[in-house]
Amino acid sequence: RKAKMTDIEVVALSLTAEYMSIDSENNLFKQLANTSIPNLIERSQYNKRRRKLFEFSETVRTKLASSFLEFEDYFIIDSMPLEICKKSRENRLKICKKDFETAPSKGFCASQDTWFYGYKLHGVCSVSGVFQSIDITKANVHDVQILNDVKDQISDCVLLGDKGYLSSTQQIDLFQSANIILETPMRMNQKGYVKQPYIFRKA
Repeated sequence: RKAKMTDIEVVALSLTAEYMSIDSENNLFKQLANTSIPNLIERSQYNKRRRKLFEFSETVRTKLASSFLEFEDYFIIDSMPLEICKKSRENRLKICKKDFETAPSKGFCASQDTWFYGYKLHGVCSVSGVFQSIDITKANVHDVQILNDVKDQISDCVLLGDKGYLSSTQQIDLFQSANIILETPMRMNQKGYVKQPYIFRKA
């Protein structure tokens, strides 16, 4: 009888797939078909166990990220829309609406200049692309609000964000509480406008 994969092997496979930017389990198992992993389980079993081990996987991922980011001085913060349905269908949608705190909502995506219905994905990562933290909120949560959580996660660094994070109050709070310098591009009509350095705009 073929031995089953251990929990740590399932987690290792999941994190390896993430590292290789393989976001499809079907694609992952197609690539694994020609390998010689003696105790490889079926894709459906892998899916169930990976979901069951999510919290443990996050603990491992966080510890790995901490070791990679120990001497990191620059981080990037950004968000993206997670649209779950078109706005015309939002009133007919029934999923995820039982709890107000976790229910989807309507939000605005400035980069696409459009409204959407669903959630927002927020991420903080290093310039080299290692994620320090990932979070999901309702779509109507302003990007600035996420900065309240960031000061408990990182410190003594420069945080690069777009105009959605522009807030003099938050800039002062981040610096005073965690020695974080928040760099955001100034609005052109803002008093004392200075163009953001190229290296920051490129990031």
